[in-house]
Amino acid sequence: MVSILLEPEMSVQSIKIELIEWLTSLQDEETILYLKTLKDSRTSGRDWWKDLSEEQKHSICRGVEDSNEGRYLSNEEAKKKLGL
Repeated sequence: MVSILLEPEMSVQSIKIELIEWLTSLQDEETILYLKTLKDSRTSGRDWWKDLSEEQKHSICRGVEDSNEGRYLSNEEAKKKLGL
């Protein structure tokens, strides 16, 4: 299981709200379908990993490797870098 580093001031509730706000404005159909697959696999007991493309699997593994090597930004750093 991959653990996600959360900003100390971010509660699970505030993360949910942030995700809801993001999802309501999301226009990328591929991302929406991916999220639906992920949700369905969690509720059905299916292994969502099997539903991913090889490209998606590779991207996730690369991200985990980057995180393990300390190559990531905090939420605040990412927002600042993106001008948000």
